[in-house]
Amino acid sequence: MHELSIALSIVETAAEQAERLGGAQVLAVHLKLGPLAGVVKEALLGSYELATENSPLAGSKLVIVETALRAYCPQCMQERAVVSVTEICCLECGTPTPQITSGRELEVTAMEISQ
Repeated sequence: MHELSIALSIVETAAEQAERLGGAQVLAVHLKLGPLAGVVKEALLGSYELATENSPLAGSKLVIVETALRAYCPQCMQERAVVSVTEICCLECGTPTPQITSGRELEVTAMEISQ
């Protein structure tokens, strides 16, 4: 389960940032997660709880915002939603759309802290 190593990395990064801010208490870590990131949301949430035990982030929450899968459609000449993760075609016209513009995200976007 690679979600545990991802959670440990998130905790380490957030703890370092909190230390730079004078030892602020981290209340929540916000994360963007795309459907092509290769991460199971529920597994990451459970792993985060394990990773924060006995750490400066103990008791904090991981807030995950799931992003949509979108791609640039060469036919419509616009960024569009796609049919599905297994069928990356424009939802409007059905053209195969190999240029993915959103959906691979796995990034920490914010931290809620208390001084």
